[in-house]
Amino acid sequence: MENRRKRDKDRNSKRELAKEEMKKKAIEDWVPSTELGKKVKNGEFANLDEVFSKGYKIMEPEIVDFLIPDIKDKMVDFKKTTRVTRQGRNFSFRAAVLVGDGKSYIGLATAKDKERFPAIAKATRNAKLCMKKVLKGSGSWEDRTTEKHSIPYAVTGKCGSVKINLLPAPRGTGLVVGENIKEVFRFAGVKDVWGKSFGRTSSTLEFVTAAVDALAATNRVKLSDDIARKMEATK
Repeated sequence: MENRRKRDKDRNSKRELAKEEMKKKAIEDWVPSTELGKKVKNGEFANLDEVFSKGYKIMEPEIVDFLIPDIKDKMVDFKKTTRVTRQGRNFSFRAAVLVGDGKSYIGLATAKDKERFPAIAKATRNAKLCMKKVLKGSGSWEDRTTEKHSIPYAVTGKCGSVKINLLPAPRGTGLVVGENIKEVFRFAGVKDVWGKSFGRTSSTLEFVTAAVDALAATNRVKLSDDIARKMEATK
């Protein structure tokens, strides 16, 4: 049993190394086709914050790979779908992939294909084109630290019948949310948060999408001058 676990571990590590090598080679061979891509490869942008502050829209996933070399990805949902036509049933696969830098950026997207792995690859590329900035902070009244380990204020996210309310939590609380969405917060670098969900949370994709929508809402809230000054002081 131990030997089998060791073999599986070695196999997974080799697979990860091969994946990293392929990613590095793809970035080296990348020929940008957009203005932003050319500027990124020339070193005019150091991170995604600078890209979004200039009002650019990411049209090439290689831009994200270039600026965030250690970006993580995980397949959160995978289903076989069927479409009935006059010619018969057409089968395809739908994959949902979550990507994040583990600090403040996160992305989620779905894609379909007749084959399994192309569907996952398409979803991964699409997720990198949908990166969202997560505003972090320490918004709990029980916490006096300036460390950005939670969210700055209460936010709400929705998708279909699923709704989730997130509240700032003091340091050490952990992720008090559903097991299916804990990875979403880890990918965004949120360590402590309280959550309350409603609706059909057994639908993994809707649940994850609602969680991503809630985290993205941290950047959609209009801040008062007083709150903006306080958040600026914690930077």
